[in-house]
Amino acid sequence: MNDHEVNIGILGLGTVGTGVAKILLTQQELLKTRSTLTFRLKSIAEIDWETKRDLNLDGVQCLTDARRVISDPEIDIVVETIGGTEPAFSFICEALRNRKHVVTANKALIATRGRELFKIAKENGVDLLFEASVGGGIPIIKGLREGLVANKIEKMYGILNGTSNYILTRMHQDELEFDQALKEAQAKGFAEADPTLDVGGGDAAHKLTILASLAASGMVDFNALYVEGITAVTKLDISFAKSFGYTIKLLATYRSLANGLDLRVHPTLIPNSHLLAAVNKELNAIFVKGDFVGDTMFYGPGAGERPTGSAIVSDIVDLSRDLLLKEGEQVSNRVIDPEQSVKVVPISEIYNRFYLRFFTFDKPGVLSKIAGVLGENNISISSMVQLETHGKDNYVPIVLLTHEASEAAMEKALQEIGKFEFVKENYLRLRLFEDLG
Repeated sequence: MNDHEVNIGILGLGTVGTGVAKILLTQQELLKTRSTLTFRLKSIAEIDWETKRDLNLDGVQCLTDARRVISDPEIDIVVETIGGTEPAFSFICEALRNRKHVVTANKALIATRGRELFKIAKENGVDLLFEASVGGGIPIIKGLREGLVANKIEKMYGILNGTSNYILTRMHQDELEFDQALKEAQAKGFAEADPTLDVGGGDAAHKLTILASLAASGMVDFNALYVEGITAVTKLDISFAKSFGYTIKLLATYRSLANGLDLRVHPTLIPNSHLLAAVNKELNAIFVKGDFVGDTMFYGPGAGERPTGSAIVSDIVDLSRDLLLKEGEQVSNRVIDPEQSVKVVPISEIYNRFYLRFFTFDKPGVLSKIAGVLGENNISISSMVQLETHGKDNYVPIVLLTHEASEAAMEKALQEIGKFEFVKENYLRLRLFEDLG
């Protein structure tokens, strides 16, 4: 860093990298006014320079070798927007060991290999920042790290994946089946050709791991989270949820319990009276409760070139201000302690209310047998709907809402109910969100 000029190198010029470059090239005066610093995009490493981009790169070194950016002694901050695991992980490690500060949007790397990366950053006296890894343009990382620093985070509930939220919104609003809504999302660019990470809950789980690690000031093991996607939710389930006054969302849950953290991602019935129920289409939202501040909610676009680029540049400016203040000193990582592990409570020990949907043959005594198994496992029914014969196979859908029960008891009950010959295999269990503040 020289004469208050910050030199930046970008690895990867895809959607997010292009957004970062646009801001650095077009918003220089605004950024200087707000930070007193001059930000210079010195170099970009990208293997595909044939793709046309709406960028004027005059004066920027356009390279194909990322290591030329990483080893450049003039580069102060390396921005990683390659995505994926490799070579992104190796490049970030190399940059940190070269005493370059790194800014990334790579949620999968932070969630699954963050412990290694933060250790390397700490050993080399540099920082690794990742605002854009969760919520796109929503400043949730900075909110937890700074705005809510005086609070113990008691609860967080997040709609963290725009693809799943778009699909569920279309199913709610236009009575589409899952496959129809997914195809529409793909046609509009909201879903990948292979949407597994999004609709399967993995993407939201990566983001929840990061948020939980921040809130708990330690590293959460991604593999300890319970993760369930939305592929089994049908138009019929959406209709039943509406009749009970709920909206189904793919919800990421964080609760601080006496014996650890309750962390899970799964489809959840949210009361229509709650703000999260009104978060539609590709938008994201995170509801946070702190012990002093009370309830807060962060809301906005969760992905895209411009929102994600905006979040990355906020990290660049944040880091550069610190460098200006601490010039000549080592910079310690300010966000997550890689040496501190966080206990996650197994899903079997959690208590929830449940939505249960069965298809059963239309014959007397079916409901009483199901209710009997639930009762034997200390699960009581709060509401029930049974429709008339559906289709040509002489089966009927039965939907039950239960009072609070343990996950372990529900799992045992469902295994027993699934053995009944009159119950079809495609039954569904969802959880209810009843925490209204």
